[in-house]
Amino acid sequence: MKFSEMPYERPCLEELKKQMAEKIGALKEAGSYEEAKAVFMEMEALSKHIQTKHNIAKIRYDIDTRNRFYEEEMDFWNKAMPELQEYQQQWTKALLEGAFCKEFEAEFGSVMFLNARISLKTFSPEIIPELQKESELKKEYTKLIASAKISFEGKEYTISQMPPFKTDSDDARRLAAWKAEGQWYKDNQERLDGIYDELVALRDRMGRKLGYEGYTELGYYRMERNCYDKKDVEKFRESVVKYLVPVASEVYKKQAKRLSKDYPMSFADNALAFRSGNARPVGTPDDILKQGGKFYDALSPETSAFFRTMLEGELLDVLSTEGKAGGGYCTSIPDYGVPFIFANFNGTQHDVEVVTHEAGHAFAAWLNRDRVPMETIWPSLEGCEVHSMSMEFFAWPFAEGFFGNDARKFLYTHLSDALTFIPYGTMVDHFQHVVYEKPEMTPAMRHGVWKELLGIYMPWMRLDGDIPFYAQGEGWQRQHHIYTRPFYYIDYCLAQTVSLQFWAMIQKDPKDAWEHYMAYTRQGGSRVFTDLLKNADLASPFEERCLKDVCAQAGKWLDGYDLAGLV
Repeated sequence: MKFSEMPYERPCLEELKKQMAEKIGALKEAGSYEEAKAVFMEMEALSKHIQTKHNIAKIRYDIDTRNRFYEEEMDFWNKAMPELQEYQQQWTKALLEGAFCKEFEAEFGSVMFLNARISLKTFSPEIIPELQKESELKKEYTKLIASAKISFEGKEYTISQMPPFKTDSDDARRLAAWKAEGQWYKDNQERLDGIYDELVALRDRMGRKLGYEGYTELGYYRMERNCYDKKDVEKFRESVVKYLVPVASEVYKKQAKRLSKDYPMSFADNALAFRSGNARPVGTPDDILKQGGKFYDALSPETSAFFRTMLEGELLDVLSTEGKAGGGYCTSIPDYGVPFIFANFNGTQHDVEVVTHEAGHAFAAWLNRDRVPMETIWPSLEGCEVHSMSMEFFAWPFAEGFFGNDARKFLYTHLSDALTFIPYGTMVDHFQHVVYEKPEMTPAMRHGVWKELLGIYMPWMRLDGDIPFYAQGEGWQRQHHIYTRPFYYIDYCLAQTVSLQFWAMIQKDPKDAWEHYMAYTRQGGSRVFTDLLKNADLASPFEERCLKDVCAQAGKWLDGYDLAGLV
């Protein structure tokens, strides 16, 4: 069935509560494992149905945030989901405390119960008002960003449509684009500060209501951290500063030399990899998707069948249009056993990375679509990001089809961007730890923290006021994860470190690398992150040697890359 044909009708909240309550009672009263399992499967079907309705509404709202019908539907779901969470918690308790816990674990695995115990630490009916308000504020931020109209060269553009101008090879035009975008954020800064102020305060309040010292511990539980903790993340951040920041600095020093600029460079100059321009995809969005089809057809029988399903079901919405929410993501529509990719093509290298990155998520979900329970289709989020970031590297043999004469530029910048991204992503995580440890900070103090961290993690950025929004430490307000998914961003950095292991494997033996990838991906969410890695013979990013080794290998490759003719 095509996405446009999937029916949507708002369910009755009270009826959903009634059904969940009945299943909770039936589970408690089950006299045998067979009876308990039958109730479990009924609850599984109901949960899939609820998730399907919610996700269809969210996707259609994100495609056009001006759509009044789906805006009202998201208002409904933002209120309903926290209330349904109370029943989900009761179900989880009944499962954990029931007489057949061991039988369930034997059949469905231990991760389900590990995560169930974590989920009990994230909720109490007492915080329902905060959860509902949090959803409202996240929606307000999303809609504010989607509504942006940036005046540039006599026309108006959305934020998602600005990147081609922000990477233009003409210095004056590129700088003007960065300033124009930055000015929109400056013009809306009071509300951006206000939204985040409210989010930090209510999240801190949620943490304290649940018995924690603040939000951080609750935030880790909400992110389902089930095999590492804050200390492990701190050690990873230290390794990034020790091993990766120096390598990334060299990348930008060479870039400054190519551009005839002084190091460190402005934000606008750092965005231009080559004086002749950054790598651009060739052809239309349809051409990019067709090339994606060729890639997945050649990669494996599984990926070929998967991508054909996506195209035939119209399960991708990739054009950047007015009113569309920013960013990109992959989600699932459980009742139909399919994923969905949401993105914003803008004529940059990013477009190709959508077809590989988000499709990496989608392929993993499609491959594991029949797993029970539903939550084990996906691993925890850092595990999911390994699927996507690694898939990007498997597409390298098809670079010429995606980029034409810019293929060599793409290969160089794709690897260098992977390296230079990790310090940025780690900085996002560090910033959030400081924010939630000191929730009383004023907006100005938060901007000061971001500016200070820029000097540690991204010393290649010149903070001279050339583009006030960025130079004054306010650029974090572009990162929607900071508003909508606190503590998510380190997942990208951990996953990128793993993906660089796949990159190194691909250089030696692509077939062997794919076998490792499938060994990792076939596990779905049946194991914790570190065990997923171990079962696929991959090193954990929490081992210092892991980041040290991938930095050395990637740095050596970049140093030896033939840039002749690329200016």
